[in-house]
Amino acid sequence: MAPRSVDVPSLVASAREGSARAVARLISLVEDGHPALREVMAALAPHTGRAHVIGLTGSPGVGKSTSTNALVGALRERGKRVGILAVDPSSPFSGGALLGDRVRMSDYALDPQVYIRSMASRGHLGGLSWTTPQAIRVLDAAGCDVVLVETVGVGQSEVEIAGLADTTIVLLAPGMGDGIQAAKAGILEIGDIFVVNKADRDGADATVRDIRHMITLGDRTEPGLWRPPVLKTIAAQKSGVDEVMEAIDKHVEWMSGNGTLRERRIRRAGDEIESIAIKALRERMGDLRSGHGVEDLAAKVVDGQSDPYAAADVVLAALV
Repeated sequence: MAPRSVDVPSLVASAREGSARAVARLISLVEDGHPALREVMAALAPHTGRAHVIGLTGSPGVGKSTSTNALVGALRERGKRVGILAVDPSSPFSGGALLGDRVRMSDYALDPQVYIRSMASRGHLGGLSWTTPQAIRVLDAAGCDVVLVETVGVGQSEVEIAGLADTTIVLLAPGMGDGIQAAKAGILEIGDIFVVNKADRDGADATVRDIRHMITLGDRTEPGLWRPPVLKTIAAQKSGVDEVMEAIDKHVEWMSGNGTLRERRIRRAGDEIESIAIKALRERMGDLRSGHGVEDLAAKVVDGQSDPYAAADVVLAALV
């Protein structure tokens, strides 16, 4: 069935004026890969680059949604307009978002200055949806001061969030072996702020101590480097959230002062460009396969008439 036509200028204008319905429609166009997506991104481009993107990652059960809810409350007290992208595991049947994390963020469901969207990961590894960067652009252009991105919670493959966020918050919880898991997963390298949630549980101080010790082991001595703080919170009671907000402010100040913020955003845009280009190449590869071009080359490799590198050169020449 042919996709519905879209009045892009009108839709973008409505989103800029704060229409939640228009924002929802734009993100749906992103997720569906609508033919009007190029026009949408071109129309949004002049209005982007203002929102601060905060990524929240951590193992399942550490309280990411509850922590996100607490951060939204603190941001709203500052008068900030907030966008939330909660990336859920995909339903194996419908392909849609399975958990619908907005259930845990019901405090702000009716706040016109808060936009919450659950997005399906659709099998994409790394804890994010492939379309997350474009969805962030929509929220940025729609006037959100801060965009919170909450990842799936898939454990050791979540480091992708570091390439997407300006500030990455790694959430841990006592009694889950998170200290060792963080070291194994490379999370110590991606975290800008470490938060031990559920700090009223036994073992919270030990978890803080372990993380601080491991950060120290990998510490560099160059002056001016960011030293990730390790904080404690009880997100369900909104305890410790002010300290997290203070740490975020200090991280923004540090990045703005030395050019790191711009460097991160340039790298993020580069990754987005590469991802779009690779997706386009894969689609063209699919066309080659449907035309039996790749299969014919593969048969020659099997029969010893060619080799994989020479065959790949033929494919690349056809794609250029």
